[in-house]
Amino acid sequence: MTSAALSKEEIRQRINALGPWFHNLDLNGVATAPSHFLGDYPMVKWRRFSTVIPENLEGKSVLDIGCNAGFYAMEMKRRGAARVLGLDTDEEYLAQARFAAEVKGLKIEFRRLSAYDVGSLGERFDLVIFMGVLYHLRHPLLALDLIQEHVARDLLLFQSMLRGDSRVDAIENNYDFWTAEQFDSPGYPKLHFIEHKYADDPTNWWAPNRACVEAMLRSAGFTILAHPEDEVYLCRKVERPQADGPVYPSRGPTR
Repeated sequence: MTSAALSKEEIRQRINALGPWFHNLDLNGVATAPSHFLGDYPMVKWRRFSTVIPENLEGKSVLDIGCNAGFYAMEMKRRGAARVLGLDTDEEYLAQARFAAEVKGLKIEFRRLSAYDVGSLGERFDLVIFMGVLYHLRHPLLALDLIQEHVARDLLLFQSMLRGDSRVDAIENNYDFWTAEQFDSPGYPKLHFIEHKYADDPTNWWAPNRACVEAMLRSAGFTILAHPEDEVYLCRKVERPQADGPVYPSRGPTR
């Protein structure tokens, strides 16, 4: 029996066996995380910015980095994307995603791969989704650089947890050595480092403010097209403002 033909009770049993779930998905009338602390997440968030993504993705390719249980990957497939590939480093999330897609009858590929290793894919995608990943990475700007250089062809859908002031200062291109007051301004780009845990999660390494996220996106070679929700940006790949590119240790010189 295929997953698509399972009864509600059988689906519920599989959901329980694959849990706990971070994505609350509706699998043929059975919710995967009905008591989520954020409510009907991520649907409740998706509704606030879904209009910035084309309703018709026919013929387009989509890469979902950090796909978790596959919510966004499945939404892109529902919009007609020809190819959808979801990546995650957690095999439990990938098992959830594969089961959910099978129940929904959606043909989506899922692989275990980190954001740092997207260059190994050897292909570019019309839309790259990078939602809820940046602040879980020890090397966040490296990941954005690698996405821009290796897998982004056009659009980037980006989201990060934001903390601190939401103001964005106008920043000069250069400051002399003795000018330092800008660093104390609430609207100056700041990336707060979390040494231990935040929200009981040891993988929450960084908490950027809005100015920092926008500056990082520009620095990596993405121009912001839309900011439809507090934490969400739709960007387009452009030429990187600095030509040094990503510095990836595994690609460095050998002795």
